[in-house]
Amino acid sequence: MPDMLAHALIAYTVCRLVSLRIGWFTTPYVTAGMAGAFIPDLLKVKHLVSDATMESLLGVPFSWGALQTFGGATLCVLVGVVLVPPGERRRVGTALSVGAATHMVSDAMLLTATGRSFPVLWPLTSYVPPTPGLYLSTEPGPTVVAAVAAGIAWLAARRASAR
Repeated sequence: MPDMLAHALIAYTVCRLVSLRIGWFTTPYVTAGMAGAFIPDLLKVKHLVSDATMESLLGVPFSWGALQTFGGATLCVLVGVVLVPPGERRRVGTALSVGAATHMVSDAMLLTATGRSFPVLWPLTSYVPPTPGLYLSTEPGPTVVAAVAAGIAWLAARRASAR
């Protein structure tokens, strides 16, 4: 799937549907959820700064790949939570977590050569679950489906607010 757009659309859909059930989950939190969907892709910074460069700077073993796991995403969410006012931290943390979770779940569905996903729950476990292999990362179809779902969620939210 074309990564960034599809992940943003999936997070939007889930967050917008959550907003229909939870009163405080308003548009700003939907936006925070969409931002949270980009957290696991922060590992792409490795194209600018390699793991080896970070290891030499920090003096400890380092891998950007950890950002695409439960532990790495949790740390990034906590950084995001610290950056907002104390009264907003719990809600922003929830929204960022929902977005990051949608990203990791959708990536866990990718078709891979090994038939295995990635260690999603690291550091809790290094188990690499099998993937159902629903789509290739290069297919445009999932983005189209995500866009349609986002449109339906937008319409549902619009109708709910009109009542």
